[in-house]
Parts: sequence; structure tokens; C-alpha cells
Amino acid sequence: MTTPHASPRRTIACAVCVALAATAALAVAPAATAAPVTTAAVTGAAPTTSFRFVDIPGSGGVTLKGNVLTPSGDDGTRKYPVVILPSSWALNDLEYTAQAKSLADSGYVVVSYTPRGFWLSGGRIEVAGPPDVADISKVVDWTLAHTPADPAHIGMAGISYGAGLGLMGAAHDKRIRAVVALSGWADLIDSIYSGRTQHLQATALLGASGYLTGRPSASLQQTLADFLASRYDKEADMIAWGRERSPATYVDQINANGAAIMLGNAWGDSLFNPNQLAAFYERLRTAKRLEFRPGDHATPEATGLFGLPNDTWNDARRWLDHYLKGADNGIDREPPVRLASRTGGGYESYASWRSVPSTTRKLLLGARDFLGTGSLGDAGATAWSTRIGTNIDSGADGGIIFLSQLADQFVKLPPIASIPLLPRSVAAVWQSQACTTAQRVRGTVRLHTTLTSTGDRASIVAYLYDVDALGIGKLITHAPQTSIDRTPGRPTSVDLGLFSTAYDVPAGHRLALVIDTVDPLYITHNPVGSTLSFSASAADPSWLSVPLRQN
Repeated sequence: MTTPHASPRRTIACAVCVALAATAALAVAPAATAAPVTTAAVTGAAPTTSFRFVDIPGSGGVTLKGNVLTPSGDDGTRKYPVVILPSSWALNDLEYTAQAKSLADSGYVVVSYTPRGFWLSGGRIEVAGPPDVADISKVVDWTLAHTPADPAHIGMAGISYGAGLGLMGAAHDKRIRAVVALSGWADLIDSIYSGRTQHLQATALLGASGYLTGRPSASLQQTLADFLASRYDKEADMIAWGRERSPATYVDQINANGAAIMLGNAWGDSLFNPNQLAAFYERLRTAKRLEFRPGDHATPEATGLFGLPNDTWNDARRWLDHYLKGADNGIDREPPVRLASRTGGGYESYASWRSVPSTTRKLLLGARDFLGTGSLGDAGATAWSTRIGTNIDSGADGGIIFLSQLADQFVKLPPIASIPLLPRSVAAVWQSQACTTAQRVRGTVRLHTTLTSTGDRASIVAYLYDVDALGIGKLITHAPQTSIDRTPGRPTSVDLGLFSTAYDVPAGHRLALVIDTVDPLYITHNPVGSTLSFSASAADPSWLSVPLRQN
């Protein structure tokens, strides 16, 4: 039980949890289906539940604060399936109260806990490092010893940090039979260091909230300092640190252990982009499911934290019921990839991630016209070169963390830019003819071009816009890329996958590709006074590959 002197801080923690969640709400051999649970009363009238705060011994003598919900009326002979809920980054074990109550009412033992280093839990923040992984097994041990838990039907679920911990648990503890990972990461490096570019706002937010609500470990403090200072001499150490904390590193272990994995994220997740999660999904060989919806980090599932109707949590519940209770609810027979377009139109289902686009349109980049805009189409000049300056924001950018994607989610207003007014001195622009039919972009847009920099470093950010008749562009997708320690003046091939998305471009609109060098979301690395040139030749044309759904 929590001690009396801890109550005020726990009350504050609860308030912060609710406030952050409210902000978010606004703002191939599959594993066998679990055998039906016959030892627990899982049908009929919902039982009342008991709630208690608990201290759970973690690894290394650390105490983890948590709470337990248990179906009441237990006669001591029943065993219930278990769901373990690690809290999100900077939040505590009260985060999931509404969902935990719903799960317990339907016959689950539910254990929520605050990971080490946050709030009242002991230790320091290890970012899913070995101590956190050891804690997961300790929580399972404690649950089996102190609750009427069925050892054959144990699952984990969580949002953000809790999602990553759930996937790490599936890799390192064979007792975990099902995982629901919402707004989590699979590859930490490809999340906040994609394109070898530091994601400034995301990292700063994580670091600041970690210091505010917990006690970062020495390794986290050093890694954050090196990362934000762009210490490329420490790059190998930072990558090794991140790989150790990435579920993708242990995908073979997850496959061997056989836990059923459900992944759910937002298209515009500011922390954990969809590309790294989709790549991880493709490598899974267990029972698996992948869902993408409009929004930002944790916003698709946010309303469910208040017990409100929520599609993400509905599917999460069905996943757990099937793989922990053996419920024949059909989720195992549905197409495993489920997407919602950012522009509306309901859900779409696919047999695999690779089958999401039914065709690919390859658009060639051409030379600039007298207005400074290059062509983007089926035919283009075979040899051309375009030069821009660096270190000045052109006005094209990916928006502001959380706020921009919340606007996209709720009012269909992504970051916008006036394409004709973008200064061609610091932005390279290519634009297509008006589309004769709607272009249903689905998947990963890819850019290929040749880059030459006058400096020894080069950072670019590529944007794809949906442009209306007035020249106003709505951002479809974007991504950064950085090259370090290169020879000035030497041409370099750029092959960049923009962040995956689902977006419908109306007939009559145009596509516009913009490349510049400054975005407030990222740390970019162009030397002062340097210029960048983009070019194409007959032997090596520049192009944009756009994945489309035609039916």
C-alpha cells in the first residue's frame, strides 16, 4: 500500500495524468489461438471489482508503485487472465483506471504500474533498458504470487512508453502471450533520429517531461546531452544505446516466443513515425495486427482513457479477449492491416502492409521554369540542375509537435504553405499538372535525386503537398535527411522514404514537392553560407514515387 506521506504527490500525479490525457484528446506461422479459459467466470453478469494500491518489488531492490483490480467474489479456486499495464512516459499507474476497470469487470486481473524512475517508483529512468526488462518479469512474478492470475494467459498493453515496454516484455519473457502496443516504438533510432537527423522538438519534449516527473539515469542524461548537441563523434555510442532499447532488435526472440502482437499508431505521430513500426510489423511472424489512424502521439486512443467510446481500445479489447480468453470474436480472421485515411472515408482493410498501395506512380523531376518551379510528371528534362541556399526557413515545414497533427485529426487542417510564394532561393519546388482523378495516396512516398553541397555537411527536408487552385498546399507527408563528413562538391545519391500516410488528393488539385533546409521540428546541419544543388541526368533521373490505391 502507499504510505500516507506519498498521497499528495500521488494526487498531483493523477491530476497531471488526466490533464495530459485531456490535452492529447483535444489536441509467417501465426501463433496458435489461446485455449478458452475455463477456470474463470468470464461470461454472464459483470462482477464487481476490488481496487488496491500496491508496492511491487522490481529488479535490483527497486520498488515499483502500482495498483491492482481484481474481480471480486473469488472463492480462491478461480484463475483469471491477466493484463499488465505499464504507464506512459511521464505518467503514472493511474493512467489506465477507466480501461483497467472495464477489463476487470469482464473477468481480468489487471495490474498497472509506474515504470522505474517516474513519480513514486524507485530507481532511475532507463528508457526500456535492461533494468526495465527485468522489472517486467518481476511484475509477472509478483502478479502470479499475489493475485488469482492464470499463468497461461498473461498479456501486456500500454500507450507510448507502456507500448514499448510491452513489446520488450514479449521478447524477453515467454509468459507474455499477447501484447497491445499503442503509439509505441519499434526502432528508437529510426523514431527520433530518422534520416540521421535529430528530431529536436520530440527529444526536447521527452527529455523535459522526464526531468519534470522523474529521475533520468546517468546514461540517459549523457545520451540526451550528446544527441541535442549533435555530437557525431558519439554517434556510434548513441546508436548502440538506442538499439538496446528497440523491440526491433529482438524481433527474432518475439517470433520465437510467439506472443500475439497488435500495433496501433497515428499517421502523424511526432515521436514514433509510422515507417519504423510498419517495418517491424513486416518482420513479425506471430499472430499480428497493424492499425493506423489520423492524429499525433497517443491521440487516437486518448478518449478511451476516460472510458469514452474509442475504436482503438475496442480493437485492443477484442485482441486481448481472443488471445487471452479464447473468445471467438473473429479478429483473427479479419485482414490484419486496418487504416483510416486522414481525409476521411472510413476504415480500409488489407492483407499485409505491402498490399496497401495497389499501384505506384513514378513522377520525374524536371528543370525550373522562368518562375522557378520544376515540372513533376510522367516526362521531364533529362538533364538539369537546381541550386538553393541554406539555413533560412522557406515557410514550408512539418508544423508544431502535437498541435499541427491535432488540427489535422479533428478539423482536417494539416500544416499549410502558399506554394507560389515560397522563396525559390532557399526552396526547390516541383509541381505536377492538375490531377484528372482523385489520387488516393497510401503508404510510403519515396524521393530519389542527386545532391551536391558546397559544405562538408548537408541536411534537407522534403515535403509533399496537396495544392488547390489558389496555390495553397496542405501537407501530405515529409521527412528529413542529413549527410555528415562528406566531401564538399561531390555528388551524392539521395534515396529518402517520406513518412507513410493515407491521404486523398481531390481531382483538380496538384502535387507539389518542396525541398528546403530548415524545419523547427529538426536539428539541421548545413554550414553557414553553403549551397545545395539537386540534379538529374539521362542515366540517373530524379523522381518521386507515389503509392496509390486505385479501387
